[in-house]
Formats: sequence, C-alpha cells, structure tokens
Amino acid sequence: MIQAMYTLSTKGKTISIFPSLEATAPIVYLNTFSDEGQKVYEAAQAAGCPPFTLVSISDLGWNHDMVPWDSPPAFKNAEPCTGGADEYLRLLTEEIIPAAEKEINGVPRWRGIAGYSLAGLFALYAIYQTDLFSRVGSMSGSLWLPGIKEYIFSHEPKHLPDCMYFSLGDKENKTRNPVLRNVRQNTEEIQAYYQAKGIDTVFQLNPGNHYDHAAERTAAGLCWLLSR
Repeated sequence: MIQAMYTLSTKGKTISIFPSLEATAPIVYLNTFSDEGQKVYEAAQAAGCPPFTLVSISDLGWNHDMVPWDSPPAFKNAEPCTGGADEYLRLLTEEIIPAAEKEINGVPRWRGIAGYSLAGLFALYAIYQTDLFSRVGSMSGSLWLPGIKEYIFSHEPKHLPDCMYFSLGDKENKTRNPVLRNVRQNTEEIQAYYQAKGIDTVFQLNPGNHYDHAAERTAAGLCWLLSR
C-alpha cells in the first residue's frame, strides 16, 4: 500500500515525500531531472524493495545545482555546466532535509542520497561536503565530468559510506565524444577505489544507452542499497 504523498516547496524547489508506514524506515533523498519521484517509488515497490521513505526533489537548475564546478558543454547544443553544487547542498542540508523529516513519524535508521545522470555525480560529491548520508546511489552518474575522478582520489569523504551503488548503460561509453567516452572507465575506477577502502559496493552494467529505463534503473539501485 502506498501512503499519501506530501509536497512542500522551498526556494523554487519542489519536494515530494513518499513516506513509509514504518517509523524507523531508512530515508533516501533523490534529486530528479523532471520529477520522476512517483515513477521511481512505484518501480521500487513493484521490485519488492524493503520499506523506505523517498524524498524526491525537482525543479532543479540541473546544469548548475548538480555540478561542483564550471565545465564547458559536453556535447553539441548542451548548456555549459556552472558549478552550483555547494550552494544547492547547503539548501538541501539546512532547509530541505529538516523540512522533509519534520513530516515523517519517527527517526530514519539511515539516510541515503541517490540520483541519475548529473544527480548521480552530485550524490557522490555530496559525501565530501557533509556526513549526513551513509549510503549512496549513482545511477548512470555523469562521472565523465572533467576533474571528478582526480577530486575523488585526492579528497576524503566527511564520512565513509556503508555502501555505494554504481550503474551504467552498456552503450553509454560507445560514443565519439571524447568527454563522454571516459564514463565507463571512470566509473569502474571510482567503484574499485571505494571497494579498496572496504566499502560494500557494486558496479552494475545495464543494457542500453543513457536514456533507457531511467526510473527502473534508479529503483534497482535503491533496492540494492536498501537490501544491504
């Protein structure tokens, strides 16, 4: 049974809360490109995920809020990335999380952060700035961003996560684009780096390109994190 969803908004962002009936169920924060929260939550329920509360955030400045630093457009007709992740992360930790957790009964057992594409990149970057999240899902994460691998390898997270999930479509690196071509190698190296630190982590390859079955791939990542 899906409980009623609550919606809040702050600073132009829309926050949708899908609460669990279980008081201490984990809570996962999902930044979304176009408000896929409901789709992801339903896909997670259909996949038999353990109980959890999902908080999805939409109306984001995608190429600004999700990106840690400026970067030129990665492909033709794309917008450049303007690094606004630190500013958005402050909003998330200081306003969105307290507001969302006021709406639920009980205290979540743990807090996770997850996202698809640039939001998967942001989920990873977030653990270097805050210790609020103990599980991380980076689904088809934009780990092609110039400098992200070097940043990860030269900085320490504020809190080492208990587990981390990475996935990619198997066609995502099959491109002539020199920037995007690195995505699989970077993702595999980053996942191996965390594994070497003793973190419970997995890299999942899905059939298809970046835009195939995003909600289902996101739900699969959440189910993995919730089942650990």
